[in-house]
Amino acid sequence: METTITEIADGIFRLSTFVPQIAPPAGFTFNQFLVLGDEPLIFHTGLKTMFNFTHGAVSRILEPTDIRWISFGHFESDECGALNHWLAAAPQATAMQGQICCDVSLNDFASRAPRTLADGEVVELGRGKRVRFIDTPHTPHGWDAGVLYEESTRTLLCGDLFTQLGNDHTLTEGDIVGPAIAAEELFKYSSLNPAMGTTIRGLADLAPHTLALMHGPSFSGDGGVALRAGGRV
Repeated sequence: METTITEIADGIFRLSTFVPQIAPPAGFTFNQFLVLGDEPLIFHTGLKTMFNFTHGAVSRILEPTDIRWISFGHFESDECGALNHWLAAAPQATAMQGQICCDVSLNDFASRAPRTLADGEVVELGRGKRVRFIDTPHTPHGWDAGVLYEESTRTLLCGDLFTQLGNDHTLTEGDIVGPAIAAEELFKYSSLNPAMGTTIRGLADLAPHTLALMHGPSFSGDGGVALRAGGRV
């Protein structure tokens, strides 16, 4: 395995590790996102077994010890399995997530106390970067699910939303809804619930320009249109 680096928006980097053994022949990507600033943020830590790959990729952009914030979509191994590895590698870093995640999992799991984020809370990273935490319970899955929205670049760090197979593109302006439907049919990963459509349409109202997918290519274009289309499925 190797981890590739792509700048998907100004100061936001996609760190992608492709695993062809998952869902062959298409394979599956695991993506982390590094947001630069005076207090850099990494969104998703990846699996423990992928830590050396991700750490090496971050080292090509900045000193890993400079990481200040660590966050993720929901409590699951590919999202935060390497959290304590990162907390050890970045002594000034603090994990942060929503109230449910901290109360149910993170307060016990993290080797240092996390920061609990309220729905809509904004964290200033410096150099113009700021991320807003948005609760998205059970969307696409996980009671504790949430996303981060980087306001200056209009980049939505989507977690598992729009999960898809393959490694054909790092950044696309094409259809991401159809491939996400295909992945849903294979994995059955969504927690379909009455509030899901409302939650996704609320994200669409942000009018994001970039959608940073954890599994699959990042999307550049009218993210609101893509989210509304996904919310209707």
